[in-house]
Amino acid sequence: MSEPKVKTERAHDSRRFQLGTTVRYVLLFISLALVLIPVYVLIVTSFKGSAEADPSTTWYLPEHWETKNWSRAWEELGGGLVRSLQLVIPAALISAMLGSANGFVLSKWRFPGANVVFTLILFGMFIPYQAVMIPLMRLVINADLGFGIPTLILMHVVYGIPITTLIFRNYYETLPNELIEAARVDGAGMLRTYFSVVLPISVPSFVVVLIWQFTSAWNDFLFALFFGGGAQNGPVTLALSNLAHGSILADYGASMSGALIASVPTLLVYIVLGKYFVGGLMSGSVKG
Repeated sequence: MSEPKVKTERAHDSRRFQLGTTVRYVLLFISLALVLIPVYVLIVTSFKGSAEADPSTTWYLPEHWETKNWSRAWEELGGGLVRSLQLVIPAALISAMLGSANGFVLSKWRFPGANVVFTLILFGMFIPYQAVMIPLMRLVINADLGFGIPTLILMHVVYGIPITTLIFRNYYETLPNELIEAARVDGAGMLRTYFSVVLPISVPSFVVVLIWQFTSAWNDFLFALFFGGGAQNGPVTLALSNLAHGSILADYGASMSGALIASVPTLLVYIVLGKYFVGGLMSGSVKG
């Protein structure tokens, strides 16, 4: 091949590469703008007074920056934030431990009918919450469980078992069977093998499950509405709803401030553990 033709092809490839890079950056910029526009509206409106916080002035910066919206939102949501933490921490931990135990038994300590049991557990992922809300309400009333954080913890643990079992089972399927066999040869039973061998190497899946369950329970509104016991006893989502609809005239500034405050915990979780989330999710994607 002649040298001029080689140079021409290289120049063509270079232009095509530059075009592809430009298109990717344009698409990334558009995606970033779509994500940041609502954030801009939230932040700007949260610093506006009641006279300025109006849909007609959504895109304008406030003429007078005020912080009273944040003070009011904190007063309204402070108790709900504490109750949400009391809800999501035990719910995430308990459902993660149960999912881990289920996944281990269903993948490495198999028993007759294990696949049938696993399929039945997975059915729980495809049942809409709305379809079982009335039976659940009757169950809670008949069992005299009461309404509040303890009942919400139970709900999130039960409904978190299918997804946590799936994630852990997929992860444990990637572990070499020789590891389990070696523990058996050394005389370890099922529980000893799980706690001494399997559990210490399950950190990637635990990170995935804890983030997933933390976010799901923190952002939940339907269970909180039915079983939370009202805004004074329920999680932050109920308090935020009460803040947004608690007066005849909508208080947009306080509502936006409250939404930002309520989103901080989940944002911090993703910032701190986000890089482990993808790695843990991919670690169980080889087998399923």
